[in-house]
Amino acid sequence: MTEGHQQSGTVEYFLQDIEHHGRNERTAAAYQRVLSEYEQFLDDRFDKTPPAASYRDCMAWVHELRTTHSESTVATYASYLNRFYSYLERVGHVEENPMTVVLEEMTESIESNPTRRDVTLPEMRSFVTDIRHPLHRALVTTLLKTGIRAGELCNLDLIDLNLAHEAQTWQPRAHIAGRPDSLFVATEHTYGRESGGELRTASNKRKRETVVPIDEELKAVLVRWLAVRPDTPSRTTTGAATEPLFVGTADSWGERLTPNVVHHVVEQYARERGWYRTGGGAAENVTPHYFRHFFTTHLRDRTGDRGIVQYLRGDVASDVIDTYTHNWGDRVRETYLEHIYSLSV
Repeated sequence: MTEGHQQSGTVEYFLQDIEHHGRNERTAAAYQRVLSEYEQFLDDRFDKTPPAASYRDCMAWVHELRTTHSESTVATYASYLNRFYSYLERVGHVEENPMTVVLEEMTESIESNPTRRDVTLPEMRSFVTDIRHPLHRALVTTLLKTGIRAGELCNLDLIDLNLAHEAQTWQPRAHIAGRPDSLFVATEHTYGRESGGELRTASNKRKRETVVPIDEELKAVLVRWLAVRPDTPSRTTTGAATEPLFVGTADSWGERLTPNVVHHVVEQYARERGWYRTGGGAAENVTPHYFRHFFTTHLRDRTGDRGIVQYLRGDVASDVIDTYTHNWGDRVRETYLEHIYSLSV
């Protein structure tokens, strides 16, 4: 923190709040130090105050911390910032907590097997059936059918999709050119870096590129989305290579979706079901990452083949996983199509 930096009123009010809730002096001092450093970071880097910060700003701060702190310390500091923004959201200083998605992405590496809400398959089918908006239905169905992360979903380009359908008007990338009805999830996209001629707003955290099969149910949902998908600005600038698959249909019309948007779409429907509560944690709230957990649990139980699930998730694995990569058509696709659950009521 540079000399002369003054804390904003929002930080001062928050510190008073945690003192009223009985936090000891040492804890309050830790909050004060971390939040002061965060304020200074925003001021120096973006000329912003905390209430004006976005998900991207918070993620930039986390990346900055990782250059000088251990993962456990980064997780602690992130939890401090999350509580601060939860307070601001509660008292009406911000409309949303930008740390929600950041923590969701971090949770996966911190909690290897967290206890989560138990949503049954019939309940999930009813949940999906009630989603009528073509984009929202496509987002949720893709997450549930593939197990990919919200950031990976946002990074999908049209060329990452190969559909055996007349709705496809583009040439898919070489990796899946000979694999109809499949989705390619890359590894190279990184938050804040240019990829495919475009600055990415999310990272693909998988350790190996993955080809995920598409069944008839997901295919129908994607075809329906493609029928109403807005044209994108990239169509006239950088070409098809950076044509995003999922784009906004509201304020960000035709622009690539961000993880924050995907999170709020899921939150909207989860709240209606009573599956999401402000302040609730991973054990209670249904989020985009919950769908990855749902996919993993159900497909592993149905196939009894942990290797195939590891491959589809893009997890680190032994050379055994290479057998799935090279035998994709005979082993992965057939097993997946035989065992993937239906989301139709």
